[in-house]
Amino acid sequence: MSCSSSSGSSEEDEGIDSYRKGGYHAVRIGDSFNGGRYIAQRKLGWGQFSTVWLAYDVQSSRYVALKIMKSAPQFAQAALHEIEVLSAIADGDPSNSKCVVRLVDHFKHTGPNGQHLCMVLEFLGDSLLRLVKYNHYKGLQLNKVREICKCILIGLDFLHRELGIIHTDLKLENILLISTIDPGKDPIKSSLVPILERPEGNPNGGVTMSIVEKKLKRRAKRAVARISEGRDSMVGVRESPKSERCLDGIDMKCKVVDFGNACWDSKQFAEEIQTRQYRAPEVILRSGYSFSVDMWSFACIAFELATGEMMFTPKSGQGFTEDEVLYSSYTGSTMSHGYDNYDRSPCLENDHLALMMELLGKMPRKIAIGGALSKDYFDRHGDLKRIRRLKYLSLDRLLINKYKFSETDAVEFAAFLSPLLDFAPEKRPTAQQCLQDPWINFRNLTLNKAKSESSIEKVGVGMGKLQIKVGK
Repeated sequence: MSCSSSSGSSEEDEGIDSYRKGGYHAVRIGDSFNGGRYIAQRKLGWGQFSTVWLAYDVQSSRYVALKIMKSAPQFAQAALHEIEVLSAIADGDPSNSKCVVRLVDHFKHTGPNGQHLCMVLEFLGDSLLRLVKYNHYKGLQLNKVREICKCILIGLDFLHRELGIIHTDLKLENILLISTIDPGKDPIKSSLVPILERPEGNPNGGVTMSIVEKKLKRRAKRAVARISEGRDSMVGVRESPKSERCLDGIDMKCKVVDFGNACWDSKQFAEEIQTRQYRAPEVILRSGYSFSVDMWSFACIAFELATGEMMFTPKSGQGFTEDEVLYSSYTGSTMSHGYDNYDRSPCLENDHLALMMELLGKMPRKIAIGGALSKDYFDRHGDLKRIRRLKYLSLDRLLINKYKFSETDAVEFAAFLSPLLDFAPEKRPTAQQCLQDPWINFRNLTLNKAKSESSIEKVGVGMGKLQIKVGK
């Protein structure tokens, strides 16, 4: 599918304009769905094609996530595709142990704006993006990164090897923790009492007024913030950088979600897939793709968790002159790569490919010129047409120089990521192979080593106490 049905952001509201024929369904707290089985509790988030609500399932006495699609035909088609994929996942994982979101139910709901397809999913917590934001964009401890990565790999191994499904849009937003960062927002941990009937109040304008009120509050907050910033600048006050938070109480187990763009390897729907920063080179070059595109995105996610920053953030061209010296963004400069003067149009793909090559080395000529769109970016020698020079910096040196990793941590983490970022898709390890990697199993190896050393020590002590009697 060409469009995502992600639950999206809860940072901003979706606005009231899309609450119309073909658009969102207006939900009020206490509204019931599917014959009264599901009762809306509060909004969890929204996306371009849907809103997502915390709902209470009176039949099973548990909280669920209710995803309500817009009613226009194209959104219904997207929902049917996602339901098909999620149903295959549920059938293949009856024990719900494969680190992939579970579809509980689906149905149609008719409202003033049309007929809406609805999906009921298990309730999950915050996204990894929210976790990174909560940690002030500081890298997580590597043991926590390992724990998260292992869950993602279990999910990918299940999707790829057992079901033949490519996710095609892996990113921080599409990985959810199994519980919320703030226990008070988890309806189960906080022992939230469910709302089983609609509270008294305006029966028609609740949704609209809520959105308008929130917009006014946000504007007021921004105005206060601007005034505060102005005062601080006048007296020379500088905000100190925020330190990382303690994350010890947060459960790092997580699940892969949002299958609106997923496809079967044998039945692909679109050539342009993946969110740009997580996009594999073969997608940019139109060289065809398979499960390995998910592995590229996974490597980008792992890097982002460990550093707090995206691995690749391409920028549009600026039309620099020949005499200007260009610096890589990896060295700390905020400049994009320069483009020849005859091409001043933004070209994010060129910059993206350049960033990849600076970090991973020159792309092999056969791969560089082998895609349907290769001629847009590379000459016949396999050199970028519009990027004049590159400044190379290996992944381990980047981790050491910019992110202050220790030499050992940098080398080991880079050794885990580098194969996943091979320009040749067929050379990237599978999720199953990654699950056997020493870096992922570092903690287990350490524990096993400690147990082994402890056993040897005990044997030594036992041998020292052993007395052998010979005759009388």
